[in-house]
Amino acid sequence: MTFRLSGLVAASLVVATALTPVAGLASDNKIAIISGGPHPYFTPWEQAAADAAKDFGIATVEFKVPSDWKLELQTELLESLAAQGYTGFGIFPGDAVGINSTVAELKDNGIPSLAVAGCAQDPTQVEFCFGTDVYHSAYLGTKALIEAMGGKGAIVHLAGLLVDPNTTLRSDAVQKAVDETNGAVTLLQTVADTDAQEAADQKINALLAAQKDEIGGMIATAYIPSVVSSTALRNLGDKRIKFVGIDDDPIVLDAIRDGFVAGTMAQNPYGQAYISAYVLDLLASGSCTVKADAPFVTTPQTAKFIDSGTLVISAANIDAYQNDLKALTTEIQSGFKDKYLTCN
Repeated sequence: MTFRLSGLVAASLVVATALTPVAGLASDNKIAIISGGPHPYFTPWEQAAADAAKDFGIATVEFKVPSDWKLELQTELLESLAAQGYTGFGIFPGDAVGINSTVAELKDNGIPSLAVAGCAQDPTQVEFCFGTDVYHSAYLGTKALIEAMGGKGAIVHLAGLLVDPNTTLRSDAVQKAVDETNGAVTLLQTVADTDAQEAADQKINALLAAQKDEIGGMIATAYIPSVVSSTALRNLGDKRIKFVGIDDDPIVLDAIRDGFVAGTMAQNPYGQAYISAYVLDLLASGSCTVKADAPFVTTPQTAKFIDSGTLVISAANIDAYQNDLKALTTEIQSGFKDKYLTCN
């Protein structure tokens, strides 16, 4: 077997194929779920990995994080894990295009990979992309913001990292929702690269200091600016500016309860990692393949997308949304084989 990334990886993969099943486990596979870099969004992936290993009898499922948001660091981590005999990878692409050469080499050597929470750009050798329909989520979030504003006013979009493949999709969705108001709502400004603590603190507080009176609403489509904006609005004591964020950080949830935030878009990071580990084990075991006619959704990045679910968290459902996400994860996982896979 030849693996072009390094001779060490090739030799280790040969050894890995000779591993004997671990006693008491249904599978001897070693699965890794890998983020694009350090970020609080991925925190639930660690518990999801542990739960998947236990629930599905997989020898190893581990959550791994590159030390920084650089594609070469993610590639080095993948190479190292392949050398250690890992047999399947769930990957948030460090770069939507740049990751494709690596996943192609993995597939050439019988190692399946999924794009998780962010899609690789077609043409790609990932089996499919499993994540939030970020366009739909941002669109729903902006519509909720516009409703909270009474259907008129100027909004600011606080966007994520430009290297994140989801950022452009979210920006397009915000613009679409604004355009549908026929001028009643205007997009005052898009502030990008706010999904890092220092940048978010600086940019958001400067924005509010300079333009607070012009802003009727704000939408954040990334985790850290959601937290920073919730804190900033609370510190200002300002409930006039309506705000919709993303994800369910406790600071954001408390701000919803106290009336400083109108809502936030729930994603399903736990379900993304949990179900991905389950599917990768089936693919790596050779017992299943992806159906050629699986009912994928087509997005601007890929023709093979599966939505992991989203919903609006507001004061009305803040105490029940976690149960809704758990039910959604169970529903997707229980029907996944029949819907998307052909199994022996």
